[in-house]
Amino acid sequence: MAATVAAHPAASAAPAAVTRREPVRITRFLGEQRLPHMARLDGTTVGGLSGLDRDPRTGTWYLISDDRWRYNPARFYTGRLDIDRLTGAFTGVRLTGVTTLTRVDGTPYPGYGKPGSADPESIRFDRWSGRLLWGDEGDRPDTDNPDIPLSQPAVRLMDLQGRHLHRLPLPRGLRLTAAARGPRRNFGFEGLAVTPRAFTAVTEGPRHEDGPLPTAERGSTARVTVWSRRGALRAQYAYPLDALAAAPVPPTGGADSGVSEILAVDEHRYLALERSWIQGTGYRTLLYAFDLRGATDVLGRRSLAAGPPYRPVAKRLVLDLGRAGHPAENYEGLAWGPRLATGECTLVIGSDDNFSQEESTRFLAFGATGCH
Repeated sequence: MAATVAAHPAASAAPAAVTRREPVRITRFLGEQRLPHMARLDGTTVGGLSGLDRDPRTGTWYLISDDRWRYNPARFYTGRLDIDRLTGAFTGVRLTGVTTLTRVDGTPYPGYGKPGSADPESIRFDRWSGRLLWGDEGDRPDTDNPDIPLSQPAVRLMDLQGRHLHRLPLPRGLRLTAAARGPRRNFGFEGLAVTPRAFTAVTEGPRHEDGPLPTAERGSTARVTVWSRRGALRAQYAYPLDALAAAPVPPTGGADSGVSEILAVDEHRYLALERSWIQGTGYRTLLYAFDLRGATDVLGRRSLAAGPPYRPVAKRLVLDLGRAGHPAENYEGLAWGPRLATGECTLVIGSDDNFSQEESTRFLAFGATGCH
């Protein structure tokens, strides 16, 4: 059966018709919806929703879970988000089905800690082919988890039944290793975008060779990789990550910060969610716009922490969710919803509850201009 929640009213009345398209700006908050904690659908436990996207032709939403067989095998859900095109009111979320992701041989991906396991973090509906694209962060051993086997990250194409179709070539520098080289554990492919001419993926944080993780004193660098529609590696760009908003409490406490999702505006412009969790502070999420034009292609560079200078992508703050009064959550999903009668686009931001009672599966909807 479908999981449903009650409606929340939109935050403000509809503005006048919108004609301006640049830059991307948030015009208003449309509403918030949540799914019940640990809801059940077709024998699965709903949670860990780390990416979402919409088929504009049918209105179907696709939501991928990063569950690694803690409850069920790697899977995505289909559903509906009810956004009124006339008023913008966001009134409900319904999940309608679940599909297991399968490998080349047709079997589900193994679970956490097993060879060949998958860590799904993003999903995109490719309107130009009718297929789905999904990002697998992979896994590797580290000091705290020395027995984890290597599972390489991947950007994969699948059909609407979850069946494997194709895997994009992995840049050499993004291969996971058992040494202090390549991406760190849990900092591989985290966000995906699709355009008429390209597929794009971003790492959550810096590779070992690209410098240390962000701290309260300094930021760091992630990598944005672009493939052609035929799957050929086209370019790679440096994305500058913010410094932490505060130091952990205590100072030896943990922190996790990086890009949790990207979304295409056009062939050059994107939105990015930068999400951080800091012990003693909690979650913080910032929405940025960034532009690949003018940035240096760093595909062939072994290190971004050493060597000749380069120009990272230019980014601009669009929205600080905390300062705008929205609840602190583990926001990892970012997608365009339907266009409104005013001409506004709708932008949906979703949270991953980590299957924790202290967190929730929450969706925030906004009106926006300057969009696709």
